[in-house]
Amino acid sequence: MEQGKLIIISAPSGSGKSTIIGRVMQDESLGLAFSVSATTRPRRGQEVHGVDYYYLTPEEFKRMIENDELVEYQEVYEGRYYGTPKSEVERITGMGRNVVLDLDVLGGVNVKKMYGDRALSIFIQPPSVEVLRQRLINRGTDSMEDINNRVNKAEFEISIGPQFDHTVINDDLDTAVDQVHNLIADFVNPSMNRNQ
Repeated sequence: MEQGKLIIISAPSGSGKSTIIGRVMQDESLGLAFSVSATTRPRRGQEVHGVDYYYLTPEEFKRMIENDELVEYQEVYEGRYYGTPKSEVERITGMGRNVVLDLDVLGGVNVKKMYGDRALSIFIQPPSVEVLRQRLINRGTDSMEDINNRVNKAEFEISIGPQFDHTVINDDLDTAVDQVHNLIADFVNPSMNRNQ
């Protein structure tokens, strides 16, 4: 059985990445499977261990780092880690499925370097920093301080965007979904010509 490929999708917070990934994942012909990340953050609401995340203590997470069991990881805030277990990538690609990695921007760049041509990296960019700020305000889930921190981080992340294979600007959601879908389809099924 042929090994699956890796699809890396990164974006600043509030760029519509989760919505785009959710829509593209609905196309069964792409053979996509979502990678479950590990984190030290507490569960929210109805989240389930092994489905939404692998919820670990900081000690468990640090042990995985020491044992080189992560494809990538990031300490997003002090003591708040997120990472992708190698076992998760190997499990999915070993079944011949294509693993979708929803990664922060630096993690996305590093994983692309690690897997080279076996990975496709897509950066989802908001139309502008001001549009992003308004989207975050409209979501109504963050304080103004958090929004300002996310916007400042987004400016830095946008500067890294050119290191990805492709950049998709999410100005119109349906168009962005189509663009991401087509990039993935061309990557996982290069012999299929969509224009037939």
